[in-house]
Amino acid sequence: MKLCTKCKHLHNDEDAVCSNCNSPLESITDENTPVYLLSAEGFELERVKTALEDNSIPCDSVIKDKQLKKQEFINKNSAESDILVPYAAYEKAYDICIGIGAIKEDDTQVLEDAVEQKDSNEPTLDEKFEKMSGVKRTTVRVLSAIAFLALVALAVYGTDFITGFIKGLFG
Repeated sequence: MKLCTKCKHLHNDEDAVCSNCNSPLESITDENTPVYLLSAEGFELERVKTALEDNSIPCDSVIKDKQLKKQEFINKNSAESDILVPYAAYEKAYDICIGIGAIKEDDTQVLEDAVEQKDSNEPTLDEKFEKMSGVKRTTVRVLSAIAFLALVALAVYGTDFITGFIKGLFG
């Protein structure tokens, strides 16, 4: 893998120039080299940082724009920031961000060596569950509520019957 020293984006070994900032690329020699994971701001920034820290992945956020507005000086989390993680933890951090919805797999270009490809034979959620119309969904909810009430009534009457039976034995 190669790294842009200016913007910290990862690139495949074939690339010679960064596609983001046109800077020359260098090979990664240290596993602790910070690399770009994603850009976020505000609540999303805090959510991603918390998820990474909960999984013992060190991360740092670097504010993108040097020309910050006055309000952003007060609350630096409202400024758009790049989240950087160590190269050794990139794969795990990437998977976590996909899991929490911070990175959409369809929208990003997945690097060949950095992230394992997902098995395409697994059925998606849309294939596992059928789509229901509003009427069918409402019917299922009503029938589920009736079944739940019937189970509660059965438990109450069954307990009452068993208690009466036991009292009858002693009494």
